[in-house]
Amino acid sequence: MNAPFRPAPGPALAELALRIRRLSPSCGPVRLVGVDGHAGSGKTTFTGKLARALGGAPVLRLDDVASHDELFDWTGRLLEQVIEPLAHGRTAHYSPYDWRARRFGPPRPLPPAPVLLLEGVGAGRRALRPHLALLLWLDLPREEAWARGRVRDGEEQREFWNGWVPAERRHFAEDPSRPFADALVRQVGEGYEVLTGPAGSPAPDPPLTHGDEPPAVC
Repeated sequence: MNAPFRPAPGPALAELALRIRRLSPSCGPVRLVGVDGHAGSGKTTFTGKLARALGGAPVLRLDDVASHDELFDWTGRLLEQVIEPLAHGRTAHYSPYDWRARRFGPPRPLPPAPVLLLEGVGAGRRALRPHLALLLWLDLPREEAWARGRVRDGEEQREFWNGWVPAERRHFAEDPSRPFADALVRQVGEGYEVLTGPAGSPAPDPPLTHGDEPPAVC
């Protein structure tokens, strides 16, 4: 990955977007940014806002790569379908998983872009870190995140969550992401603050803070 992330004053997501654009490509011509954290920690919402701050950067959600039978055993598929083609400057093609139909759908193209956001539990796993320009961790305690996720998904997904929680525990016990995060993202009211992560170097600047909607960075 690139040099350690060092926060600076300014609107959090706009400033973060600027810094991401200045990073060196990490996967062929692509700056691949991982957004990891416990299920229910707010990764999807945050990633959507960061994508807008980046002028509409594409997002690959790991929910499209995982499946009921392979909650975390999807590394080979992601490397083959996405990482390898992008590393060679080619358009990737992946088959998104339909969680209701329980099957993979038709291939979907994913062209190389200046920035690609990889969002989901396990985005910072050891097999992917060599391909990342930056690793962000949504810093919410796991029990709080899981409680939020259960409320969000409702009774319909109760059985799924009963299986997910122990699977996620095992995953992060064997392959933790947070210790390797360049930056920690915490929700503050309707916005965020971005702090230097465990893998970053302390900086004298105050943390980034952000209101609800960042200005787009073109």
